[in-house]
Formats: sequence, C-alpha cells, structure tokens
Amino acid sequence: MDPSDKKFATLRQRLQSRIKEADSICHGRNGSVLPILVRKVFIQVLNQRGIPLVQCPAEADWEIACLARQWNCPVLTNDSDFYIFDLPAGYLPLHFFQWTNLNGKASQRYIPSRCYTTNNLCRCFGGMNRELLPLCAVLTGNDYGAPKETETLLALVDVSALGRGGGRGRGKAPASRVEGILIWLSSFPNVTEALKEVSRLMDGAAGAGRRGQGGGLSSKLLAAMQEYNIKAQSPLAPWFSKGTLAPKGKTSGLAQLPECLSLAAARGQLSPLALDAFVMQRVLLIPQVENSKLASSHCSSRPIRQAVYGILLQKAENTASPASGALLAKAGQVQMQGRGRGGGGRGLQGPEHVFNAAPVQTQSHGSGSPIFVEEYDRLDLKLSKNQVESVILWNHIHLDGLSQAPAAVRLGVLFEVLGVTQSALAPVPLNLQLAVAVTGFWLREATPAPSQPLLQALVIGMIYGELTSNNQPGAPRTVPVAPQLNWAAERGFLSALDRQRVRSGERRGVDVGAAHCLSQWQSCLWSALCLNQLLLVPLPEPNVSLLFSGTLVHGLFRYLKGGWPVESLLPGGSLSGQLCFCLLDAVKDCSLKTNPSSFGSGKKKRGRGRGRRGRGRRGGRGRSQGGGRGSEEINNRFALLMSEEEEEED
Repeated sequence: MDPSDKKFATLRQRLQSRIKEADSICHGRNGSVLPILVRKVFIQVLNQRGIPLVQCPAEADWEIACLARQWNCPVLTNDSDFYIFDLPAGYLPLHFFQWTNLNGKASQRYIPSRCYTTNNLCRCFGGMNRELLPLCAVLTGNDYGAPKETETLLALVDVSALGRGGGRGRGKAPASRVEGILIWLSSFPNVTEALKEVSRLMDGAAGAGRRGQGGGLSSKLLAAMQEYNIKAQSPLAPWFSKGTLAPKGKTSGLAQLPECLSLAAARGQLSPLALDAFVMQRVLLIPQVENSKLASSHCSSRPIRQAVYGILLQKAENTASPASGALLAKAGQVQMQGRGRGGGGRGLQGPEHVFNAAPVQTQSHGSGSPIFVEEYDRLDLKLSKNQVESVILWNHIHLDGLSQAPAAVRLGVLFEVLGVTQSALAPVPLNLQLAVAVTGFWLREATPAPSQPLLQALVIGMIYGELTSNNQPGAPRTVPVAPQLNWAAERGFLSALDRQRVRSGERRGVDVGAAHCLSQWQSCLWSALCLNQLLLVPLPEPNVSLLFSGTLVHGLFRYLKGGWPVESLLPGGSLSGQLCFCLLDAVKDCSLKTNPSSFGSGKKKRGRGRGRRGRGRRGGRGRSQGGGRGSEEINNRFALLMSEEEEEED
C-alpha cells in the first residue's frame, strides 16, 4: 500500500519480470518465484515461535531503519536501500549467509555471514561523507526512479569523475555507474557542495538562455533524499514494548481501518490484499507458475475477492435491500463438529444460515454506480489491468458492522461466498474445514476442471501434513488413551509418501496442466484466507505449511495418474485411510451447487455433475476401507490426532 504512488511503476515492473520468470520455470528453464502463500507461512511460523512482528501498511524500509538505529541492532534483508541507511550496527544481506556451513560448538552454533556498514563503504572511497550516500541512491534511481533530468547530469558526471580521478581506484575508469557516482561524490565535503555542483553542471549544459534548471534538479534531489533521513526514536518501538502503535507517523495508515481490524492489520493478520483494496482500490496479484496460454490462475478465485471488496468498500447506508424471501434461514444450531488443533471442537452456537441467493450488486456512488477495484494480473505474458466490481452479499455485512455481527452471521457469510453448507463440513476436523471448503470451491470453479488423481493427490498431501505434525519425535500423543491407533502403520504410510516426492533432478518434467490447476487452488486458498481474516476468523486458520507440499503433491499425482488406485497408498483399516475418504467425500459435497442462484461465477452444471459422479465412487471405496460410519464416530476417531496437551485445554 503506497498512497503516494511513488513506487507504483517499480512494482509494476517487478510483477512483469516475475510473470516472465514464472513462465520460464513452467518451460523447464531456470528461475525463482516464491509461492503465493509463502508470506502466510512466514507469519504463522513467527507466531508459533512467539516472535513479535508488526506489519507496516506502506513502505517498511524507513520504519525498520529507525527501529534498528534505536535498538542498535543490524538489519537482515536483501533490500539494497539498506546500503544507504546509516545504521550503527550495520546491515546483514541475506544472500551472504552460508546456510549450510554451521560452525561452533553445540551451545554456540553460528552461521557465517557478512556485515556491511556505511563507514566501511565510505572508507573505500577516500573517507567520503556518509551524508552523501542518499544522494548516490537518488541519482542511481533506487525504488522510486530518478528525476528525468538525471540522465543528462550523469552524462556530465562521468566525464567529471574521470577527470578528477578521486576516491577509490584513482586514475582508473569506474567499474559501474554506481562506482562512478561514488567516486564523483567522494570529492565533495558535504551535500550542499555536491548540489551546488549539480546546479553548475546543469546550468552549463542548458546554455545562457536556460539557466536555473540546475537549481530545480537540486531541489528535487534534496527532497528525494529525505526518504533516508531516519529518526533516533522509532514510532514502532511502543508496539514491541506495549503492544500499541504510535498515533502519528508513518504507521498511522492503519488508523483508517475500524478498530476491530486495525490491530489485526498491525499483527500481520490482515492480508495486504485487503489493505490495498481498502486504501487504494487497487490490488497487485502475485504471479504464479502456470500455463501462460490459459487464463490467469487468479480468475478462479475472483468471486472470493469480489466479496472481500464488497465488505471493505460498501457502506451500510448505500446497500439496497434484497428482494423479499431472498435470504433463506433455517432454524437450528451452527455446531462446529470435529476436533482439530485449531479449535478444540467446541464450535459456535447460533442459527444456521443457508445463503443460496445471487449477490446484490452495489449501489454506493449513486444510483446504478457500482464500486470497482483495479486488479493487475497476467494476460498471456503481459501485466494487464482489470476493473473488478465489488459485490454485496445477501445479509449486507459491511466493514462498520463487523464487530457487532454475531459469529454465526460471519460464518454464514464465509459459507455463502465459498458455496458450502455446515452439514457438508460437519465430518471434517475443525482445523481443516476452511481448506476443505476452499478445495470444494476450487473443484467447482477451476478451468480446466481438476482431474480425480489431482484431487486425490492434494487431499493425501493434507493428510500427510496432519499426521506429520502429530508424529514428530518427542511430540505428545494419545496412544495410551487410544491403543487401537497403529502409529507404526501411520509412520510407514508417511515414509511411503516421501518416496513418491518429485526429486530435484525431475522437476523439469512436472506436468504443466497440474501446476496450473494447483496454482488455481493456491489462489483460492490465498483469497479465502483473506476473507476469513476480514470476517474476524469465523473458522480457524489452517497451518498452511502442513496443507501443501509441491514436491509431494506433484509426485503423488504422477503416481495416481499412472493408473494406481488411491487405496494402494493407504494402509488397510488405518486412520489415514478413513481420513482420506472422509475428506474426499466432504470436498465433493462442498463442490455441489445446491441452488443455481448461489454465489459464484456460474459454472454450476459442470461442478454439480462432477461432484455427484465422484461422490458415488468415493462413497463405495470409503465403506470398503472402514468408512460409512456416522460423522460423529468419524470425528471421534480424528480426535486421536490431537495431543494430550490440547485435550487438557478443553
């Protein structure tokens, strides 16, 4: 989120570069693109380790530099701006960490790295004034681009630098533009003298009739340099000591959100997708490894994002009333059955809402004037801008009323958008319900339609993560309470799955169609996690690192596509087998469109038909593996995955 838009051109260029790099990977060439969910995994790991964090609503460099100076600690990053900030404890570039070179004794292990300081850099250039480094960054262009007159200046500076021959490498030509600028700047005692020289050079180049242009460039350069002017006291420091944000300063953008969401945003529990849509009405969608000849993988998750935009941008007074009888309510309880690590199985009490009506279009900027969000996404191999309309849901939940909305209503909104019902998710452990609902949505909305082997591989990957987290050495288990659970068989199952992983030398032969479908699933999960956060987490968030492993899912897909039945991977009568068929049945139930007017993009017939056929097959196999039990009994079996520690919390 950058309301100033100074960096927007740079961000677009980066997205375009990532689109091409993702396409290169897709064709078996080298490249590096981070998965779309890696940020979520990082935040979850920090939370699990008890490491405090704060999410800056805009550019974080200045905030980090202020905090590092106040705490007198180094900064770990790969951002080149930290070569410019004057940090007493220096900067540790991540790419200099020798991650595999572990040194020292057991009690004092360390990983070798390199520490950069501005003092050392300036010493290499004849002891130049550190205050000149921001001018070097601005002339080079940094993240914001240099003033357009800079190229003319640099053409003159190169000649001047070589003529002076100052600084490092006296008498030698500079090896790069940056070094040439540093050599030139090292000849000035301070910023004032350097800017005077800028004015002199530019006025001389302009000629007698156009003098004064140099002063204009000097003013622009001086203004741009203020981005590197850090304070002694950081506005973020109170967050780490007291859990509160400074009322003023560069973090005040969070104050634009309602109170119920501002703290969540600061903790990193509200996605940048929501913040960008709320403040900028513009979203940059992250490129993924996919088939560039097909539509972007983010197209399948667009209905979820439209609901996010509707909640964020529509005001209560601007929403039209739904037609009489459009909202269907069924008396009863919303009981979160199933027990998982996320919620202990207690559930939420309240009336069950079944939302099956089409969404009401927005009327916020006057009659017939909907609100749009600009989405920047891939079109073929180009970055394209799309105007995406925000959508209001039938119960008209909006940002100002979120904190007053009952949990059952917020849960109903989530179910409405994903097109699922509570009964379809009832047999599923609570911590997997959001993932299963998203998978059903993906099965219905993805184009081309996901194949049965791919769905099975995805679900088995979820089970692998679930069992792995409960089978770590030293982890408490419920074996004494449930001796019928054969952990030896489950460990054998995990080992067998590991043998199916795609190895590093085999990755160039990965199925591009499967990669595209899985990118659609990740986009759906990414968007649904944002919606769940915005609704104040009516369903517990799954542990994302346990849900999906690309090498495992692609390897399992290759195995199952070869004609092997899914039963060949599952130990007979095992908990993993029961969980597999239960999740597959639940996904198929969630993929059904029970009412043709329910929320979504309209791919109803295909999703409904595929769901029925698949469900019939899965139902028979489930019974042959010990399935066919009531959902309550299956849930009791899944409770065996919980640790004793978690049961005590209940």
